[in-house]
Amino acid sequence: MESGSEPASPFGKTHNHRLADIIGTAIALLTLTLPLFAIAYYSSSSVEVFPPATYPLPRARE
Repeated sequence: MESGSEPASPFGKTHNHRLADIIGTAIALLTLTLPLFAIAYYSSSSVEVFPPATYPLPRARE
């Protein structure tokens, strides 16, 4: 190995890469879960369900 060359896996690059992976994973999880929590929090829990409207149908002439 030459004296001027860098080692194959220096500690600094491995540590920064691992930290970037953790931060990227955290951002991805927040991106996927935060909208679901916001929708669940702000949506009303008391939803009124109305029965479908019925209309009288004209009878066919025979």
